[in-house]
Amino acid sequence: MSTVYQRLARSSVYEVNLRQYSRGGDFKGFRPHLPRLAAMGVDILWFMPLTPISVVGRKGTLGSYYACSDYRSVNPEFGTMDEFREIVWEAQGLGMKVIIDWVANHTGLDHLWTCEHPDFYKRNAEGAFFDANGWDDVIDLDYSNPRLRHEMRDCMRHWLETAGIDGFRCDMAMLTPLDFWREARGALDPGHDLFWLAELDPLDHPEYMQVFDAAYTWRWMRAAQDFLAPGAGALAPLFSLLEHYRARSLWRYRPAWFTSNHDENSWNGTEYEKYGGMALPLAIFSCLWPGVPLIYGGQEIPNRKRLAFFGRDPLAWIDPPALHDFYRRLLTLRKEHPAFGSELVETVRMGGEKSIFCFQRRNADHRVLVMLNFSETAVTDLRLPDTGLYGSWTDLFTGRTEDPGAGVSLPGWGYAVLMR
Repeated sequence: MSTVYQRLARSSVYEVNLRQYSRGGDFKGFRPHLPRLAAMGVDILWFMPLTPISVVGRKGTLGSYYACSDYRSVNPEFGTMDEFREIVWEAQGLGMKVIIDWVANHTGLDHLWTCEHPDFYKRNAEGAFFDANGWDDVIDLDYSNPRLRHEMRDCMRHWLETAGIDGFRCDMAMLTPLDFWREARGALDPGHDLFWLAELDPLDHPEYMQVFDAAYTWRWMRAAQDFLAPGAGALAPLFSLLEHYRARSLWRYRPAWFTSNHDENSWNGTEYEKYGGMALPLAIFSCLWPGVPLIYGGQEIPNRKRLAFFGRDPLAWIDPPALHDFYRRLLTLRKEHPAFGSELVETVRMGGEKSIFCFQRRNADHRVLVMLNFSETAVTDLRLPDTGLYGSWTDLFTGRTEDPGAGVSLPGWGYAVLMR
């Protein structure tokens, strides 16, 4: 694993949907946000694919980011490579890293390689290019071809050397052979300190965690939704699932926690559609449980609409974003509080309180206690079962001194983050 693994204990990832980020939908529209994002505590900027989009088979007016027509170029919709390079330099100067989305499994229908290297593609029984997953605007690459592997690695190296990026978010990583990713890291890591984020769940594809630094937690996302289903509401399945992720993390990867991303927002709904009032307690969990929080650009507004995927649909920014301070406090806490210098996390079982999700991060005498109300019902005079947690704590959001031993009250969907 790269040395970035240790830094990820305190890091966060922020997804940039450049097309929708500003009215211009380009690098120029995004760049003024860099100081704000650095001040919010963002560590890693993840840009959705920046490559040109195929015209043949294009969906909507602008097509899918994930139907690439040339791995080495910048989509003119966004600007130029020089403009992107300047963003990378400024971001790095502000203390952030920059990674880009890499779509290795397939290309768009009119990618340059369809003419220059048709042997790079799989073919069906009729001899035609095809996609095995039912996506009709892309076609699958053939990783049994050593020349394809070499060229793909070279294209990735091009972005490292030309733009100076710090790593890759690998789209549908499990669709590309594991040994390719191993070869890619072996070829590209030397001389760099790269971050590799996989779009897959480690519980479904544990073998891939031999290669990647972090991976999505799709099962957790679905379990959190199931918790809200009528007749559900039991915390035990959530605790059990978290134990599975912790066991897998012995492979030395970081689980990436999220409540939204470009796919979820566009196709399944915003976090407020999916979770309602539970959205902010889950955001706190994502930021403070061991792993890496993934924040989708605009969640700090907060954005409450589904963004169009194949056409322009800019975010409606306000100044300052209403949740800027909410995320700033959480991300700064995980960067600066000594409790996050340890992997130790302990759940606090609340007995008859079925909706109170409580845990503490601990490093020697330094502690952060998190209490989340996963219910619309207010809880008053909440008593912690562990008297060792009694005493004087400081509330992250109010600055007031609190003593859990005197009883804690949480409104419906409320939360408390206490420090000492």
